[in-house]
Amino acid sequence: MLNIGQIPALEKIRTPFYYYDMDLLKATLDALAASASSHGIEVHYAVKANVDERILRMISSCGFGADCVSGNEVLRAAECGFRPDNIVFAGVGKTEEEICNALKVGIFAFNCESLDELAVLNDLAGKMGMKANVSLRINPNIDSHTHKYITTGLYDNKFGIAAHEFDAAAAMFRECPNIVFNGLHFHIGSQIMDVEDVFSLECRRANEIAEYFESAGLSVANIDLGGGLGVDYADPDGSPIAAFDRWFGTIDANIDRKGGRRIHVEPGRSVVAQCGTLFTKVLYVKHGERKTFLITDAGMNDLIRPALYGAYHKVENVSAKFRGDASEKVYDVVGPVCESADVWGEDRVLPETGRGDLLAIRTAGAYGQVMSNRYNLRDYAGTVYSDSAGSGK
Repeated sequence: MLNIGQIPALEKIRTPFYYYDMDLLKATLDALAASASSHGIEVHYAVKANVDERILRMISSCGFGADCVSGNEVLRAAECGFRPDNIVFAGVGKTEEEICNALKVGIFAFNCESLDELAVLNDLAGKMGMKANVSLRINPNIDSHTHKYITTGLYDNKFGIAAHEFDAAAAMFRECPNIVFNGLHFHIGSQIMDVEDVFSLECRRANEIAEYFESAGLSVANIDLGGGLGVDYADPDGSPIAAFDRWFGTIDANIDRKGGRRIHVEPGRSVVAQCGTLFTKVLYVKHGERKTFLITDAGMNDLIRPALYGAYHKVENVSAKFRGDASEKVYDVVGPVCESADVWGEDRVLPETGRGDLLAIRTAGAYGQVMSNRYNLRDYAGTVYSDSAGSGK
């Protein structure tokens, strides 16, 4: 919940800026750690969700691992305190340089996504006189019931190795001396709210595929089920911490831990989304023929999710909340970028709003600042933390 007492200080900071509630992040991490411990599940934070240094260091200090999808993420994770032997490296397009750097770092596993990648990894590890631990990323052909842009586990998606390549993949581990089979990796999508049905199906499919590879002579010591747990964008204050117990309980009830298999997950959004808010000020109130527009100084370059996915973010007028204003009007809240997609929300009911009012775009801690850009040559938004809210950087 936003600290109303901080609003006068926040109104003095140059907008737009990202605000991180560090107390909420700590509470989220405590809940995640408790649930993971009680269910015996290992956690690797999906670094792509947010790469802010303070946030990464707080997450690594809890003993969690890191899930990376680029060479630079691997290096950033190691720099921010994640143990190299607790870092996994996924992604369909790893370059030779990225692979070599990750081998030097000494990561826990490469999550390989194609037969070509297995051959390249074997060759590079051999040239370096090393062995590479490899988990096969499997495409299980599961519909995660989420937006098509964040679905990753269907045969139409570019990710993972499909069933028709299982035999060839198993053979490569027998034939390639420089890659060591570490286990199986799955990831079926993001912002999944249908927790029991979707994740129980993923577990059952993982059990079946693990049995296949065991029958092919490969011991499946690790099963990584990826991430995807969703968060409540509509009611961030009512649901500030994601349903970790529900997620882990579903996994625990459905996954086969045969032979003491280690079970891993890779949450990203559910760890950091609710602790982040994008603050922006109203530049103009524009009265159109049929609509009234609030034009803000934050745009789609600062937070691309609404333009890219049509994603919903709750918008609040925090200045009016501090003033105690009660009267409400309907607005389209839009940004300044020269694109019609630069819209925060249509037909939003807000307190009567004027130029200079401070708005909060909620649940912006994941895939927000990390995806920002300088389109229209706009400056990057600043960063403010709840424990130092008097100044931005």
